[in-house]
Amino acid sequence: MTTATGKYADFEGLRAQAVALRREGLSLRQIRDRLGVHNNDILNRLVKGEPPPDWTKRPNAKDDLREKARELRLQGMTYDQIQVELGCSKSSISLWVRDLPKPAPRYTPEEQRALMNAGLKRLRAAQDEEREAIKRAAHQEIGNLTDRELFLIGVGLYWAEGQKSKPYARRERAIFVNSDPDMILTYLAWLDLLGVERHRIQYRVMIHETADVESAERYWADLVSVDVAWLQKTTLKKHNPKTVRKNVGDDYYGCLVIQVKGSADLYCRIEGWWSGINAARGRVSGMV
Repeated sequence: MTTATGKYADFEGLRAQAVALRREGLSLRQIRDRLGVHNNDILNRLVKGEPPPDWTKRPNAKDDLREKARELRLQGMTYDQIQVELGCSKSSISLWVRDLPKPAPRYTPEEQRALMNAGLKRLRAAQDEEREAIKRAAHQEIGNLTDRELFLIGVGLYWAEGQKSKPYARRERAIFVNSDPDMILTYLAWLDLLGVERHRIQYRVMIHETADVESAERYWADLVSVDVAWLQKTTLKKHNPKTVRKNVGDDYYGCLVIQVKGSADLYCRIEGWWSGINAARGRVSGMV
């Protein structure tokens, strides 16, 4: 049927034989051997349009998964649930079941919101408990403070939150301003450690003019154990109509200003202490 050059003399006659053999259920290899056609391109052209017999089809490894996915979809499962059940990708599941109707929602929108809020509440409660556990463990790590530790803490505290003198504005006075009551009490404990008499300490409230000024004055006076009359005149911050205040709750008491009278010498010592801490830090880290 072939010439020495490999060309086929009667293609149509050959095709008729190939089609007949295909319809009998022969594979391409069997047709090739039967007709002696060893050119794959010619062989495919001879049987073009004729489906291969079922026995020659290779089984698809995903056929079973596809059928199971469709069954589960018809049972009302979501893509996520099917993925967990079968362990295949959601993209494959989508291709397999996209012609099937979507399952009816298991919950109403209100029920879904309630479930979501309940889940968020549980998550936040667990997060809060984890944070509190970390805080409790950290609290235990501190233990008791020595006088030297309190001394160093106070120096750093003042240098972070206290008034500093500048070359262009010499203000050698120990003035400390803060809104954190624990910070205030720690600072006062530091002044006690330094031997600063309480009668040398002046207090002044600084607060927004729209806040409850009298309540704030009582709060700070009680905190530092003085009579309200001992406080200096409160400084009121003017309201800027272009800004939206966030510190408007009942627990907003502004800031307390603590000034030590005749504290030029104390301020100079604070500068020196801070300089000494920096020098010591440099020696420890090798960055002198």
